[in-house]
Amino acid sequence: MTFNSSAFRQALGSFATGVAVVTARDAAGRNRGITVNSFSSVSLEPPLVLFCLDKAALSFDTFRLADSFAINVLGQHQHELSVRFATAEIDKWDGVDYDIWPGNLPVLRDCLANLACRRETLYEGGDHVIILGRVERLQAAGEHPPLVYFQSGYRSIGPDV
Repeated sequence: MTFNSSAFRQALGSFATGVAVVTARDAAGRNRGITVNSFSSVSLEPPLVLFCLDKAALSFDTFRLADSFAINVLGQHQHELSVRFATAEIDKWDGVDYDIWPGNLPVLRDCLANLACRRETLYEGGDHVIILGRVERLQAAGEHPPLVYFQSGYRSIGPDV
């Protein structure tokens, strides 16, 4: 290997991604959430998505063990939510508007899209796990510009090309 982890991180940062917050309930019934930019569609039939989760995340066990989770795709107007759910050891849910979907699943309001998923399987991926879920319910509003992450910062999308 002729590069270090810093160079690898910088190269990966050249790929612009959307931003989502993954939410679930832990075994004690508490809401949990974490900001991710490693969310992707996998299959249309059946409807499958995945996200990657750092094994060092404080909420790692919640998402590893949860039978269901929600992907909440953030709009540019929700930058503060992205920062909040990326911050460790704060009450991430204080003052946050959310609904409870079937299965007691906390789902953030006013997102570009929300997808309620049943966990299909987990795959080992180095210092992360890849969590694959089957989408069972969704809503898409898409009325705001997306929140985009690029080169270690939040960005706006410019005019159409």
